[in-house]
Amino acid sequence: MSEGGKEKTKHRNEGVFMSVKRIIPCLDIKDGRVVKGVQFEGLSDVASPVELAKRYNKDGADELVFYDITASVENRGLPTDLLKQVVKCISIPLTVGGGILTIDDFGRILDLGADKVSINSGVIKNPGLISEAATKYGSQTIVFAADVKRVGGNYHVFASGGREDTGLDAVEWFKRGAGNGAGEIVVNSIDTDGVKGGFDIPMLEAVCDVVSIPVVASGGAGCIDDFIKLFKAIPEIDAGLAASIFHYGEVKIPELKKELKNHGIPTM
Repeated sequence: MSEGGKEKTKHRNEGVFMSVKRIIPCLDIKDGRVVKGVQFEGLSDVASPVELAKRYNKDGADELVFYDITASVENRGLPTDLLKQVVKCISIPLTVGGGILTIDDFGRILDLGADKVSINSGVIKNPGLISEAATKYGSQTIVFAADVKRVGGNYHVFASGGREDTGLDAVEWFKRGAGNGAGEIVVNSIDTDGVKGGFDIPMLEAVCDVVSIPVVASGGAGCIDDFIKLFKAIPEIDAGLAASIFHYGEVKIPELKKELKNHGIPTM
C-alpha cells in the first residue's frame, strides 16, 4: 500500500481510480463507558469499551478509535488502565484521542500501544503541536480531527466537545493542519452527528478540495446505503467512521463490506 493508505484501485463502474476504503468504529468514552448522543448532546450509556473492542476486532473492522470525549473539557489525562485493556484485546490499528495537549501527552499515548494519536482541541491551544509531533514521531502517527458545524454560510471549528465556536474557518484549519504535517484528517460533522441521515457530503467535499492526505468522514451514518453514497459521491474519501449503528448492531461490518464490494467499492 502506498503512503497514507492511498492505494488506488480502478472503480469498475465509473472507470475512475478509488482508494481502498476503511471502515472504522469509534468508541466515545465517558467515565469508563462507551456513550453516544445526538449532535454531541444527550449522551446515553452503550456498553463496555473492552467488549465492543473485542467484537469489532472479530468482525473485521479496519481500525478502531478510542476517544475520551471529556478529557479536554475536564483538563485531565486519558484513563490509561482502560486503554491498556483495549490495546491487549485487539490486533487492528488503534487511534486514541482526548486531552492531548503537549508532545509529552502524544508520546505517552504511543507508548501505551496506540498506533495513531488524534489531536483536536490541543491544536487550538497549541498550534505548533502538529509540526512538533510530525518531527518527533512522523506524520503517519498524527490524526488531525476537528468538530465542525455550519454557522451562517460557513463551516466553523468548535471546541470543548462542540460547545464553543472558535470562529476558525474549518476548511482553512484542515488545510493548515495538513500543511503542518498531519498524516490524516477526521471531519466530525456536528450537524449530522447521531442523526443517521447520511454523511455531510458538501462539507467533506470542501475539505477534500484543499488537502491531499487521507480524509475520514465522521457523523451521520444511519445505514449501509449512507456509506455507498459517501464513497460514490467523493471517491477520494479514505474511510467512513461511525458509532451507534455499529454499537447497536443496526449495521454489521461484514455485511457492510460485502455490499460495498457489490457496488464496486474496494475495501480492505
